[in-house]
Amino acid sequence: MLKFQFFIRTEKVKVNGECPIFVKINLDRKKSFTLSIGKCITKERWEKTNRLRSAHLNPREKVIKEYFNLFEIKVTSLYSSYLREQKTIEVAEFKNELIGKPKDTLKGITLVGLIDLHNTHFEKLVKIEERSPASLQKYRRVKQLVIDFNKKHLGKDDVSVAKIDGAYIYNLESYLKFDSTHNHQQGIKNNTVVKYFKNLKTICNYAIKMDKIEKNPFNKYDGKIKVVEATFLTQEELTRIESKVFGSERLERVKDIFLFSCYTGYAPVDAAKLTTANIIQDSSKNLWIQANRQKTGTKSNVPVLPPVMRIINKYQYSLTTLLPKLSNQKMNAYLKEIADIVGISKNLTWYNARHTFATTVTLGNKISIENVSAMMGHSTIKQTQHYAKVLDNNVMDDMQKLIDKFKDQ
Repeated sequence: MLKFQFFIRTEKVKVNGECPIFVKINLDRKKSFTLSIGKCITKERWEKTNRLRSAHLNPREKVIKEYFNLFEIKVTSLYSSYLREQKTIEVAEFKNELIGKPKDTLKGITLVGLIDLHNTHFEKLVKIEERSPASLQKYRRVKQLVIDFNKKHLGKDDVSVAKIDGAYIYNLESYLKFDSTHNHQQGIKNNTVVKYFKNLKTICNYAIKMDKIEKNPFNKYDGKIKVVEATFLTQEELTRIESKVFGSERLERVKDIFLFSCYTGYAPVDAAKLTTANIIQDSSKNLWIQANRQKTGTKSNVPVLPPVMRIINKYQYSLTTLLPKLSNQKMNAYLKEIADIVGISKNLTWYNARHTFATTVTLGNKISIENVSAMMGHSTIKQTQHYAKVLDNNVMDDMQKLIDKFKDQ
């Protein structure tokens, strides 16, 4: 059912006090769009004339009111032609035809072109430290994967956005899961594939904001993240690593970096930047690490626990940062070596340290999930719940109260 709703954008008020008039056009229950009609009016007159419905309009307002009527006739005529020809109404196509935009507008817009547009902007954000280099690397990886897929299935590097349909999207998903190769490995796991498509959605949403496209073709993708149980160290395993003295200086440094993250919850990109300037002292002379989490941009305060203090003291005279610097890739390789030496069968990575902080170090010691969330720099408790696992001893402590209650009966 075709409906019109004229309204003013008060947040876009001009110097002369007038606001632009827009119209929302509902083509049916699920399809609608808004459009500026190129006319303006003051908020006072808009309200006083009941949105130009009043009989008492000045000459200029009567002209605008007449324009409303002519506009509605134009839209209704176009809408009727779609119905007569039994054409499927697509919002972007209908809008373009209404405003006289050529139908082949999207032909010059390509997917890789949009990725480049987004990534160029993202690089600037990285330079001013509003986004992380690691995130930029993921977007660059998405670009290469799209190019590789296009070469294999289309015989060329790029594809018009107008040609991205359901078949393209799910052929791309299949390619990523089964045929793509990276670091001598074939295929990408489901959760990583879903995250790459999330990146593509973000890229296209940016393109919409820049008026390059009007709808996001990747909204059709409905892949879901599969919940994977995060690996964390028990207190016994953590103590095993902490008490081990390695003959190799390399492994000693890796151990210290890993333990630092276990006892602070800092992710690699955040931990590598910490300096003595990030250490503050409260009124009770307790030391805290204060920094912004790069991924979320939120500030977090984490107390300096004794194991952390020992690590800081160890490197305070030899480094400008609190910790030695190692690449993530090397770090994870060295952690596997440490796990073998101390007899831990778990697949250790840097992020296991973050899981360990959330689970064993904090929640396992009765720290509330709200405080854990604040220390980890999360914006919602839901994010923390991804890391936080319910420990058996916590469950047993709570159940013991129930057992004692029944004993007394």
